Amino acid sequence: MTSTAAQTQTSPVTYQIDPAHTLVELSARHMMFTTVKGRFTGVRGTIVDEANDPTRSSVEVEIDAASISTGDVQRDAHLQSPDFLDVAQYPTITFRSTRIEGTRAEFRLTGDLTIRGITRAVTLHVEFGGTGKNPWGKEVAGFTATGQINRKDFGLNWNVALETGGVLVSDTVKISLEVQAVKQEA
Repeated sequence: MTSTAAQTQTSPVTYQIDPAHTLVELSARHMMFTTVKGRFTGVRGTIVDEANDPTRSSVEVEIDAASISTGDVQRDAHLQSPDFLDVAQYPTITFRSTRIEGTRAEFRLTGDLTIRGITRAVTLHVEFGGTGKNPWGKEVAGFTATGQINRKDFGLNWNVALETGGVLVSDTVKISLEVQAVKQEA
C-alpha cells in the first residue's frame, strides 16, 4: 500500500500529526475483570520519515494531559488530579524516539516517554499503513501502534484494595494509537 513516491524517497519528509484524524487510546483493567478505556484528544507532533533508511526516522509527540476523556466526567477529573496525571503540575506527556528497528512496513519504535516528570524507555510496535492524498490535496501517512506500560513506573501509584481481593486499577496500561499525519511542504 506504500505509494511509489514514498518507495523512491531520497530525502527525509516531515509530517505533522493531524489531531482530528489521530487516536491516542489507553486501557486498564478495572476491578480485575472489566476494561476501562480512555483517549487523549489533545495531541500534536512531528514525524520525520526517512523512507530509504527507516532506522534514521524520528518521532516527537506532545499530549495535553488534561485532554483525557473516558466518557465519565468524575473519572476524568480523578485521572487529572494529583492521584494520577497531576495535570496542574505536569500539563504535558511527551514521547521522543531514540531507536527504530525493523522494516518500513513494520517496526519497533523505542523512545523516551515522560509522564508526571518521570521518563522511561517505552517500545511500541508500529505498522506503516501507507501514504495517499486526502480530499484537500495534501499527502498524508498512516500508522498504527500498540504497546503497554506499567503505570507505577511513572509514579501513578494510586489504588484501592478490593474487599474480594485484588485492586481497583491494574498496573498495566495498554496503549493503542491510530495516527494520520500531513506532509509538510519544504
